[in-house]
Amino acid sequence: MTKTPKSLTRRAAMTTLAAGAGAASLPLWARYTHAQTAEPIKIGFQVHRTGIGAAYGRWYGRTTEAAVKVINDGGGINGRMVEIVAEDDGTDPKRGAEVVEKFATQHNCDVGFGTLFSHVVIGSAPRAGELKLPYFVVSEGHHVASGMLNRYTLQPGITDVKSQVQAMAPYVAENLGKKVTMVFPDFAFGHDHRDFFTAAIEAQGGEVLEHIAIPPSETSFTKYFPKIPRETEVLYHVMVGPAVLTFVKELGEFFGPSGPALFGFIDSLEAVDISSPGLEFLEGTYFWEGMPRYAQEDQTEHEAFYRAAVGVDANGASVSDASDVSTYAHMFGCWETMHIIKAGMEASGYAGPDDRAALIEAVEAMGDMPESQAHPQGAKRFNGKTHQVFGHQYISKVEGGKLVRVHTTSIEDTLYPDEVDYTSQAF
Repeated sequence: MTKTPKSLTRRAAMTTLAAGAGAASLPLWARYTHAQTAEPIKIGFQVHRTGIGAAYGRWYGRTTEAAVKVINDGGGINGRMVEIVAEDDGTDPKRGAEVVEKFATQHNCDVGFGTLFSHVVIGSAPRAGELKLPYFVVSEGHHVASGMLNRYTLQPGITDVKSQVQAMAPYVAENLGKKVTMVFPDFAFGHDHRDFFTAAIEAQGGEVLEHIAIPPSETSFTKYFPKIPRETEVLYHVMVGPAVLTFVKELGEFFGPSGPALFGFIDSLEAVDISSPGLEFLEGTYFWEGMPRYAQEDQTEHEAFYRAAVGVDANGASVSDASDVSTYAHMFGCWETMHIIKAGMEASGYAGPDDRAALIEAVEAMGDMPESQAHPQGAKRFNGKTHQVFGHQYISKVEGGKLVRVHTTSIEDTLYPDEVDYTSQAF
């Protein structure tokens, strides 16, 4: 029987979330009594195995598998094991919608999960809403919180660009400069950076001198750099896709030792070894990180557990291959979202598709999420009305060829007024 809103409380949701990590202490017989006979809970994992998001997809996959292992070792969800059903969306919006439909109509998945690139989310979410399939995205785009999507689409495990840049701008203006040129990918994610950082730096008394949008499929970037005005004090860069190493190398070759201060989003270096030849110029430059790639001196026990579980060493690379650098600043969102799905299902007593609305209501009720094994990136605050989570942001500086955290924002730094109330929408 589908739960009613009255049967779900914020206390129930948060008690379940806090208790998730403790389930592993139950004796084996208690954990598996029901799980061995029950049908598994199927999570449809929309993964960028190919296309410009492939590097992220590889690590999103590893992180998801690690989270599922921890959850299943702890007894699963409501006594049922979790099964991941993965489908490659090719980092393509049209194919993304087709994948969502397969989850709902062919694989009989309980929820959809995992999407990163914003144009794929925007292309897929309407179909999830039509099929009434809860769709948990790990994307960063502002499309969820803006009200563009629907009640079935949630982003509870990773913060969005608007909150990130709003929290970063004061540090940039105070420490690096106020005359900024922005270089960003020419699609929804990059447009979020363009719009929200421009407003944020202007609020600090700064200005953006030039917006340089680059096609995400571009393979060489030198031709764009002459557009950077000479009076630029800060070059703000965020680039994505397989050519990011080329981007940062060409940036260094163009400017040499006399360029403006560099503030980048780590997207420009995700899955790239900072010690790669040609990146020496990055020494002393700054990056936003969603979660610090290098293990910091004050690394928490929760992060240490997470880092080991996903198979990442202290430098942010695979423990089995030092050249296989992770997408550490983003992939934690998969780990945390999987634990939120677990908490929501347990708080709502989820038993099957008839309880999908109750699951969404349970997640909407979550509110504050303390730092824990389930949330190793840090404490968070989920806004049930906008379906968007807010959390700490990190600025790191390249020192000695490593990223060293130099600034941590508060959650309050990231908050902005609601732009939608999804809870007012009917299921």
